Amino acid sequence: MADVVQPDPNSLQIPGDDLSAPSSPATARNDCSITPVTPSPSPRVEVRPRMACPFSVVVAIDFGTTSSGYAFSFSQDSEAIHMMKRWEGGDPGVANQKSPTCLLLTPDLRFHSFGFAARDFYHDLDPEEARHWLYFDKFKMKIHSTSDLTMETELEAVNGRKVRAIEVFAHALRFFREHALKEVKDQSSSVLEGEQIRWVITVPAVWRQPAKQFMREAAYLGGLVSPECPEQLLIALEPEAASIYCRKLRLHQVLDLSLQPMTNGLNLDGPRPFDSSFRQAREQLRRSRHSRTFLVESGTGELWSELQTGDRYIVADCGGGTVDLTVHQIEQPQGTLKELYKASGGPYGAVGVDLAFEAMLCQIFGEDFIQSFKAKRPAAWVDLTIAFEARKRTAAPGRANALNISLPFSFIDYYKRHRGQSVEAALRRSNMNIVKWSSQGMLRLTQEAMNELFQPTIFNIVKHIEELMAKPEVRGVRFLFLVGGFAESPMLQKAVQKALGRTCRIIIPHDVGLTILKGAVLFGLDPTVVRVRRCPLTYGVGVLNRFVEGRHPRDKLLVKDGREWCTDILDRFVSVDQSVALGEVVRRSYTPARVGQRKIIINIYCSATDDVTYISDPGVRKCGTINLDLPEPLPQPPGAVGGAGGGVPERREIRATMQFGDTEIKVTAVDIMSNRSVRASIDFLSN
Repeated sequence: MADVVQPDPNSLQIPGDDLSAPSSPATARNDCSITPVTPSPSPRVEVRPRMACPFSVVVAIDFGTTSSGYAFSFSQDSEAIHMMKRWEGGDPGVANQKSPTCLLLTPDLRFHSFGFAARDFYHDLDPEEARHWLYFDKFKMKIHSTSDLTMETELEAVNGRKVRAIEVFAHALRFFREHALKEVKDQSSSVLEGEQIRWVITVPAVWRQPAKQFMREAAYLGGLVSPECPEQLLIALEPEAASIYCRKLRLHQVLDLSLQPMTNGLNLDGPRPFDSSFRQAREQLRRSRHSRTFLVESGTGELWSELQTGDRYIVADCGGGTVDLTVHQIEQPQGTLKELYKASGGPYGAVGVDLAFEAMLCQIFGEDFIQSFKAKRPAAWVDLTIAFEARKRTAAPGRANALNISLPFSFIDYYKRHRGQSVEAALRRSNMNIVKWSSQGMLRLTQEAMNELFQPTIFNIVKHIEELMAKPEVRGVRFLFLVGGFAESPMLQKAVQKALGRTCRIIIPHDVGLTILKGAVLFGLDPTVVRVRRCPLTYGVGVLNRFVEGRHPRDKLLVKDGREWCTDILDRFVSVDQSVALGEVVRRSYTPARVGQRKIIINIYCSATDDVTYISDPGVRKCGTINLDLPEPLPQPPGAVGGAGGGVPERREIRATMQFGDTEIKVTAVDIMSNRSVRASIDFLSN
């Protein structure tokens, strides 16, 4: 327990004019000016000198739901971004810029392989043996969907066995660390020490603090960095990283979907079919993939020359698991970014199409059969999902011929044994006319069937973008950038163009699947590039205030030492959708409840709305704790107040400083009397 001293309503402070936190909290005590809770909408424009990167190399890991990869850049040559080596394995016709996010553990839970190697080894196992191996696929989704995420949260392998999620993520990150370090050392002329490398891990912007902390803990466990050097690891928000890279784009590096008005898929200015622009872009992308080093502009790219100060744009990161939307403004001339609306999105990624395909199979063959097949023939089930994934990528609007998906022989054989009839008979009995059977052992999905699989996910994405663009803070958007792996889908591209092509310019970077990865490297080189962010939630702590009759409810009355207090009042740190600049801090002072107390634990509460007064209000929940480890008080000289000479002991004040303007919430603290740092941490995983 601790007493709160001086809760200050104007709690956002910015030390002087400097946008970085003061190096010594003691010096900031006297010279910090207090600013309003919401920073001024028109901050003083200064030419921002590029911050020197304190690390020799930046390695970014884009940890995706369906595919993952890494890239790196040397701070001495920061305009060159090196992509990871081409992966061995892969699917015919699918460009393997990144590796599938799948991981294989041996039956005794040791790491075996990751990516194509894991998938191919698992595929080649004897079916009986495969049942004992632990294969994990698209496991990042679990972190987004778990509301009570902790260090003990478990992941279920394809065979049904469970392992702590933190261990699976740590295995994957350790794998990337080893591969990336080998490549960095191959490219570097000097010997690099571990502390010279800054690591960046990408996460969806809609992830809450527990999920971000989870990735940080997994990185510690995987050996990327030590918990003693937390500044060596940055958590980057995926659409934000994409936005940082999009600032650098030149006109020849993008596909502009808004240049040609469309009628029934045809260009009004000529007979060229709609799809040809995509074919051209893909051909250019195919050629560019032979080089693994990308050069980026030192300033902003020519695409931005027509933007006026104050113009805004949306980045829609359409990934495997989630769709993540962020709204930014470029601040000229310094080129920094300002977030205009809190990150939004939802579980509308490409995995939704996979789930719709599984539901279609359940409709045809029966849910009990599909569940039994997944449990008894897990490797064959993975084969089937891979076959669908390859065909899904080729689905395009207006395609005349059906898409063929090979059914594994074990599926056909298992169905006959399980049901006593053929797969073809099941298809006829299901009356599903949009799926045909081929005598070559394939399901033939008509264009109508593909539309049915894509439509719910695409509808949700378009609806979400339209709802965002209708908000007053977002109106007048000039550009919509589509990024992420799912943005490669012509089905999604056409739907977005049809719905929004006359509202704003729709831009797709050519290397759309690598946009986030490149932006994450740029973020690692200069984390100050995003100057203002928006708070996704209201955060605060519960405090006691003087009880006021008529204003406070009687059930909140607490009488302590003869004085009347109102309990459970939410002392806000920040409010939902509030603008917070990088370097702005919230300060609170706490005093131990008793002499000799060595630890203060303060519960943090959050709410998705701002119209809350008490921590017991509906929608308010405990989301974490601030932990302050107090050092032993310094011995006081005889005769000092509270020293050996007697007198009343002086109340000990611990001042905590919190930062909400970064991608993660951070806390530091100082013992005011001794001016010593207090070990402070913020924990969102032990709830």
